[in-house]
Amino acid sequence: MKQILCIALAIIFYSCEQNQKNVTKDIEKEIIVESEVPEYFLLRPEVEKAYGYSHAVKIGNSIKISGAVSMNNEGNPTAIGDLEQQMKNCYADLEKVLNHYGCTFDDVVVENIFTTDMPAFLQVSGYRNEIYKNQFPTGSWLGVKELAIPEFMIEIELEVHKSK
Repeated sequence: MKQILCIALAIIFYSCEQNQKNVTKDIEKEIIVESEVPEYFLLRPEVEKAYGYSHAVKIGNSIKISGAVSMNNEGNPTAIGDLEQQMKNCYADLEKVLNHYGCTFDDVVVENIFTTDMPAFLQVSGYRNEIYKNQFPTGSWLGVKELAIPEFMIEIELEVHKSK
């Protein structure tokens, strides 16, 4: 009786193992690997080439956006001494990049803000409520000694997840 029970269990185990292998093979056949070629975007091509960076790169559903600062199309600082206006100018540029990829601020999952004047930023940070109407992304606010050009008081970088 024990031998029959052992044989029966061995057959059941073998049968289950074969079914698992077949299921695994079927799943492997269904997986399609898409090539994820980076798509680069330059907001101000001449400025970005001169400084050696791309304003954004999209790979798959992820988009990384370089820190936006308050500058004109020639790369000169704008709203000098006015942190609130510089912040608004940053968000205006970031919106242009998001629009290029068919995204909005609702698609932002990470926002990092760098500022040379944290107390002033904290006073005007409520403006972000006009940008993020549904939810806020994760991120960090960092007080820094300086940014790329002395007149820049704030820089905002984003990470985006674009749903298909």
